[in-house]
Amino acid sequence: MGISILCFSQEGCMGCSEQAPINREVEKDLVVSIEEIDIVKNPRFVRQYHLRVTPTTIILLNGEEKRRFEGLVHREELEAALRPLL
Repeated sequence: MGISILCFSQEGCMGCSEQAPINREVEKDLVVSIEEIDIVKNPRFVRQYHLRVTPTTIILLNGEEKRRFEGLVHREELEAALRPLL
């Protein structure tokens, strides 16, 4: 199964619009894929992952949550959390 990176967002969220380009940089630098999920279009994830704010970024390893960032996460912090898992 490996590593999964989920970023939950919604349209009109300032932090979400700032998070998107950071995610693209991390994807490029670490050669990973970050799945961006709109919680308005996919509300089931709110309950499934107990989401409280957007953006929320969750790192899963073999389906187990390893790290969660609520709110904007800077590139350096996200990369530092990912590197040991790759």
